[in-house]
Amino acid sequence: MGVADTPQEKSATPERPLVLIPVTAEDVARRKHRIILLCVAVALILTAIGAWLYKRTMDPMHAVESYDAGVRLLKIARYSQAILSFDRAIALQPDMADAYLLRGRARLGEVQPERAIADFSKAIELRPNDTRPLLDRATVFIEQKDYQSAVRDANRALEIDPKLAAGYNLRGTAVRALGDAKKALEDFGRAVELLPDADNYYQRGATYELIGDHKRAIADFDQVIAMKPDEAPGYFARAASRRALGDLSGAKADHDRGRHLDSR
Repeated sequence: MGVADTPQEKSATPERPLVLIPVTAEDVARRKHRIILLCVAVALILTAIGAWLYKRTMDPMHAVESYDAGVRLLKIARYSQAILSFDRAIALQPDMADAYLLRGRARLGEVQPERAIADFSKAIELRPNDTRPLLDRATVFIEQKDYQSAVRDANRALEIDPKLAAGYNLRGTAVRALGDAKKALEDFGRAVELLPDADNYYQRGATYELIGDHKRAIADFDQVIAMKPDEAPGYFARAASRRALGDLSGAKADHDRGRHLDSR
């Protein structure tokens, strides 16, 4: 029976030396390759972030430049080119409500009422408290004889601004076309109170003429002629009311004056 080793004898047993695994040139190359790829990936990410930040900074500036170009083109009635400028502005800044509004007006110049309505509707969506696209859309609805829709837009505009003369004018025009001359007179009267210009007087006078109140119609057409003596519509309108009241010589004088102005 052998004698067990003592602890002292165990500790005296030599430990095995660590075996080092040799690193080859291929391993070093792979490590360098991975580091290079990581650096490239980080650089690409940083470049992408920088490009995105730059684009985010510059797009609004370029959108404004395109918008301003569209405004200039619209003023000189170059509608198709204005539309292209507003297209670029919207592509760069899709929430630019004014670009939709003015593109809609340019599209009206190009006789594209349906597309104009779509632009005005988008402008209303983006800026619901802006009365301008509501009035513009109401105007197109009147031209298309969609008077109920025009009334709705005018009502909404007047809810936003109860002192909006153009809103009363447009609603009066639509309501008159729907056959309610009395209501139309109320709207035109309010429009004249708020803004006593030639168009508001003309529309109220035309409504008086429609219901046979020719004296009041003539009084309104007098105002129109005083404000725009070189434009024919006021003379033609007053001639009709003068003729209805039996003033044939006055009617002839107005009619002749209107024809003269029209032929210039």
